Amino acid sequence: MDLVFKCPHCEQELEVDAGGAGTTLQCPNCSNTITVPSQESGDQNPAPPPAPAPPAPAEKHFSVPSHTAASEALITKTSRPLDVVAKDGDKKMRIKTIKRTDCQEVGRDRFDERVSDFLEKVGQLNIVSINTVNYSALDMATLKEVQDYGVLVVYKG
Repeated sequence: MDLVFKCPHCEQELEVDAGGAGTTLQCPNCSNTITVPSQESGDQNPAPPPAPAPPAPAEKHFSVPSHTAASEALITKTSRPLDVVAKDGDKKMRIKTIKRTDCQEVGRDRFDERVSDFLEKVGQLNIVSINTVNYSALDMATLKEVQDYGVLVVYKG
């Protein structure tokens, strides 16, 4: 069993085998010579008493404020929903799907160029959303099903 005690000079906590009780040693922290207390003489620094229980939380009383007049509205409604604006506007909502297989030429993949050209033509202000599309198609050369991708662009135009 180990003896745990504190140096009387620097309060460094030390631990010594029970067989070392009564011997003198040099504190590794402050270099002062100290005598290891024996188990019978009691610990020089007994364990601190348990901490007192925390105080009970204060009871809180809540009340609902009352107003004599109507309060200011914090959230306002939008003037018109987006679908109504799209229907009433001079531009209709449209969808364009661009598949990668439609953009391939002999030895060249022009998918990025075609998508970039289309987006530039439509204009950033008219684009509502751009979504990726994964699909499978039948390769006519090998007659196997092939996985491919494309984009679906929703725009006003």
